[in-house]
Amino acid sequence: MAEKQITGKHVLIGFVMAFGVIIGVNILLAVSAVKTFPGLEVKNSYIASQTFDDRKAAQEALGWTVGAHHHEGILTLSITDEAGEPVRVAKLDATVGRATNVAQDVTPEFRFDGNAYVAPVDLGGGNWNIRMEAVAGDGTAFQQRVVLIKD
Repeated sequence: MAEKQITGKHVLIGFVMAFGVIIGVNILLAVSAVKTFPGLEVKNSYIASQTFDDRKAAQEALGWTVGAHHHEGILTLSITDEAGEPVRVAKLDATVGRATNVAQDVTPEFRFDGNAYVAPVDLGGGNWNIRMEAVAGDGTAFQQRVVLIKD
């Protein structure tokens, strides 16, 4: 049996193929990341940072605690005050979605049942978050990202 020699041509082909695979995978991952990117949180982060401390202090002064869980197709979002009493907000906007993309985001129609905000929502398995914005009776804005606990 004759021995085959590795020539410069073989080494070049090996390098080109190896780097071709690496570059191809990087392009695939970059395209996938851009397609699933949910977008910007704020239009101008510098402007938002200028009022962050004031907004945070006003939100903390409300003393609200937020919790969420999903059981048998019903999503419950509870907002309680410092005494543990349910809070009825002036306005509530919430988006339920995955942490990594917006393809499955839903905006449930919550109704206050006297104890919490409830809405029928069908969710698949895995991790879900709620991005909520509420307005207190005095006009104070409250924003929070809540991890959803599924039963």
